[in-house]
Amino acid sequence: MTRFLSLLILSVFMAQSHAETIEVEYKRFYSHINKIGDEDTAALQFAFGFMRVGQDRLCKINSAQIITQKQTIPLDVSEEQRFLVPKERALNLADAFILIDLEEAANLCDMSVQIETTAQYVKTEYSADELAFITRQYEAFFNEMGGFLSFMMPSVNGLIFRFSDPSLNLPIPGTNGINGGMLMLDKDWLAQGKGITLPQAPLRITAIAKS
Repeated sequence: MTRFLSLLILSVFMAQSHAETIEVEYKRFYSHINKIGDEDTAALQFAFGFMRVGQDRLCKINSAQIITQKQTIPLDVSEEQRFLVPKERALNLADAFILIDLEEAANLCDMSVQIETTAQYVKTEYSADELAFITRQYEAFFNEMGGFLSFMMPSVNGLIFRFSDPSLNLPIPGTNGINGGMLMLDKDWLAQGKGITLPQAPLRITAIAKS
């Protein structure tokens, strides 16, 4: 019995030893989120996570919170293991940092930054005007990122609707359907000026970027 408890304690200790808490300066996140939010990119946001090195998955985040000398602000972590960071100039000036409790060793997790639509545009029905609006938002984002070198940035060649189930396959009339959890509407499809009704709300909408 004693040996069993010793092995159990050792097993728990080893499991915990793989977890790691890291601190990241708020400034690193602010440098990203400060690039969007004006009228031309109001429908977009950055979602942050950590990609497991050598694997096609995100590292599990136990918790994430913003820390300043005066307050602690908890951040919601999605089931997908991503979190949003508020754009607050005061936090940037206060030298805040974000404390992230990872379930895996930090050297196995690389930061992943994703540009996606805000929650307002995650639904089941989209008019032609809404699809055109989202497309213009992504075009404005890439143009702004490129500045005078915008000709070197990827161009928006359509939209990708990503669903929570990566194995989801469903036909949608007038499209190629949902395949592997994704529905792709290219520029030619969008140019037809049609709306679309989805069988369920997507997880997010990203851009088809073409170099």
